Amino acid sequence: MKPATALVHGGSLRSSFGELSEALYLTQSFAYPSAEAAEARFKGEDPGFIYSRFSNPTVAMFEQRMCLLEGAQAARATASGMAAVTAAMLSQVRAGDHVVSARALFGSCLYVVEELLPRFGVETTLVDGADIAQWKKAVRKETKAFFLETPTNPGLEVYDIKAIADVAHEAGAKLIVDNVFATPLLQKPFEFGADLVVYSATKHIDGQGRCLGGVILASQALIDETLHNLLRQTGPALSPFNAWVLLKGLETLPLRVARQTESAARIADFLAAQKGVSRALYPFRDDHPQAALAKRQMLGGGTLVCFEMRGGKEAAFKFANALEIIKISNNLGDAKSLITHPATTTHQRLAPEARAKLGISDGMLRLSLGLEDIDDLIEDLEFGLRALSA
Repeated sequence: MKPATALVHGGSLRSSFGELSEALYLTQSFAYPSAEAAEARFKGEDPGFIYSRFSNPTVAMFEQRMCLLEGAQAARATASGMAAVTAAMLSQVRAGDHVVSARALFGSCLYVVEELLPRFGVETTLVDGADIAQWKKAVRKETKAFFLETPTNPGLEVYDIKAIADVAHEAGAKLIVDNVFATPLLQKPFEFGADLVVYSATKHIDGQGRCLGGVILASQALIDETLHNLLRQTGPALSPFNAWVLLKGLETLPLRVARQTESAARIADFLAAQKGVSRALYPFRDDHPQAALAKRQMLGGGTLVCFEMRGGKEAAFKFANALEIIKISNNLGDAKSLITHPATTTHQRLAPEARAKLGISDGMLRLSLGLEDIDDLIEDLEFGLRALSA
């Protein structure tokens, strides 16, 4: 099945009632026909369900549909995107190991790498993700995992997944890619050598601001050997209700991402031409530093635009506050267009020097394009720009 078809029909499990919409199995546990059957399931000899912290029919449908979309052998859903990132990282390391990570990360991901892992004896090294030489130089004999997001949050840097995967595999390490900005429709990290791919399903996969969720995808062997038992014993489980909502979101994902990507490309061109904007970043614009790589690695430029206002924080706040259609929110991938000021929201806990290293200025704004009419969005942005001189 092509992606659009798989996202409507893939992974469906129907009961004897033949329901057309996926069934919502709101149950904590499951009954067994006999004590012998219960024993067989706990031994892994019977593939049936045991407990919704481990697995659930509605959650399983979501996992299977994500596998079909991503081209993965196996998936495990989690309660949030950060649960997915944290579990993916922890499943690959133990005390004494070493992780190499790109420096440009979402603030919570940076916390996991910089603070959480070292607390449990895992050393980490941060590198400029675009510099392959830095990845090579950072490798140690204890290195077990590489981690990156591309395009990055919020600066939309694009990293060469294949080149970085080659470095990781030469060192005997696994590459974990956070693919949330690109979406599974616009970038396929497994095709370039990634070992684990993670998503915040809260973003484009739900796409309508309703619920939290996350998912980790990998080979069946990697899931079974490193991840399954960690999730089973620690319990960051996705609720069946949220899994059902995410299944409904997947049905419209191609339509939404296509529309949002088209709008983002037009908005990026519009913003780049404005006097109040010092620069606009969008992966498929020719002036993006990694535009050629983005066009080789991605099928579209994505749904987000990053831009900097002349006049710093004061101008950025004045501009954002004047918008009427575009809402101020730190979420993204929503049907509604959303704008945020990374220096005071998603990356506010970082010291000014650390934000400067990531290229996050006080004038930077991140815009996630929704499904509104493009002319209305441009008019709203024009209104914000006029407010700067009022």
